[in-house]
Amino acid sequence: MTSPDLDGLERRLGYAFTNQVLLRQALAHRSWCAEFPGNASNERLEFLGDAVLGWTIADLVYRRYTDMPEGKLTDLRKAVVNAGALASAAGDLGLGSELLLGKGEAAAGGRHKSSILSDALEAVFGAVYLDGGPEPARDLITRLLTSRLDDAVTRLGGLDHKTALQELAAQLFEVPPQYVLRSDGPDHAKRFEADVQITGTVWGTGEGRSKKQAEQAAAREACAALRELPNARNGGAARNGAIATASAAAGTSAAASTSDA
Repeated sequence: MTSPDLDGLERRLGYAFTNQVLLRQALAHRSWCAEFPGNASNERLEFLGDAVLGWTIADLVYRRYTDMPEGKLTDLRKAVVNAGALASAAGDLGLGSELLLGKGEAAAGGRHKSSILSDALEAVFGAVYLDGGPEPARDLITRLLTSRLDDAVTRLGGLDHKTALQELAAQLFEVPPQYVLRSDGPDHAKRFEADVQITGTVWGTGEGRSKKQAEQAAAREACAALRELPNARNGGAARNGAIATASAAAGTSAAASTSDA
């Protein structure tokens, strides 16, 4: 009987199961269960995981993209809650190599089929939900799919945070934002992190699988922070006031760092 590397998969998921039986069931395709009677397939877990995924993504896009209308929120959710996007995320996890497939399905390339991979990933979401509750399931989905949401935003033309930040920085400070990039990990799985600075103050930090994603995420965070400034809320009429507010914020951060040292 095939034995998937459950410990290795847990490490890639970033979640340790209390009951590994749930994880094993999430990997069990019905073709394998037909060859090994008495084992439950992942179909019920897939049903549950699909519901958890839908709720999590709806909540995530609602909170993350506050300026986006309902129609675009729906399009954005559909862009990541589909077989292609989920299969890609499953591929990043190496889920295909751990699947329990019948001999015929395995010979037919089942480990690479989008439908099988996406169903299995949803089953994993359901297994994590049952094992640890809603928060671990939400955390896993957020880690796996947030960067894909940012990609989808760019494809859908919904928001360009870098352009929005450039306009806001010009309005408040009359200088453009500057991005500082860092990278980590092997070439095939590199992660990028970006800080965005205006007048020497870091206003946002973001991560992504590409430089563009990281910069967009940093710009989104910076836009949210700058829009909280009083001068941004009243149209930026008093530029000097915004700079003073920014300077005070930077001074507070510096003082806190000094006291911690």
